[in-house]
Amino acid sequence: MRTVTGLFDDYGDAREAVSDLEAAGVPSDDISIVANNIGDRYSTDGSNAAEGAGTGAGLGAAGGGVVGLLTGLGLMAIPGVGPVVAAGWLASTAAGAAAGAIAGGAAGGLIGALTESGVDEEDAHVYAEGVRRGGTLVTARVEDSVAPRAEAILKQRKIVDPAARRSIYAQEGWSRFDENADPYTLDQVDRERERYRSMMP
Repeated sequence: MRTVTGLFDDYGDAREAVSDLEAAGVPSDDISIVANNIGDRYSTDGSNAAEGAGTGAGLGAAGGGVVGLLTGLGLMAIPGVGPVVAAGWLASTAAGAAAGAIAGGAAGGLIGALTESGVDEEDAHVYAEGVRRGGTLVTARVEDSVAPRAEAILKQRKIVDPAARRSIYAQEGWSRFDENADPYTLDQVDRERERYRSMMP
């Protein structure tokens, strides 16, 4: 098995990537999505979303089963990131418990879950920081033979190049994700999104 991961600046692109992976035959149980939910933007996106993300609410369904991963979105809080909507195995592992458990200490868990599944640690820090700054992370566990197709699906949906993004962050003095940092405010996230939008060709 291999883990393929993509960070997206646009939540819509991430949603489409999840749908494309499912359409390509990747089981919902093997896909995860974690999206920054500052400003409560996506709380009504899934049928299991509930109030209380800012204080560490329950995660909701871990997988969407036959109806798809995105219908299983739940709310949780990640230290250093703030409120997120999330679903899937990575979100459950990061929360340190099965679906429905109370989220706590999930930031280190997110990086740990990524690295334990084969994601490079430097990239894992970029991914966590990317979510902190308003992004969405999509991760899938796939058979080795399916990995090239899964990676191509993510690339079709405008994934962030982690090396390029690390370079941008480093120019601001950033070196690694800090779970003790204050989460970004809605205004900061909006500015961050606008900055990356202006970099698009």
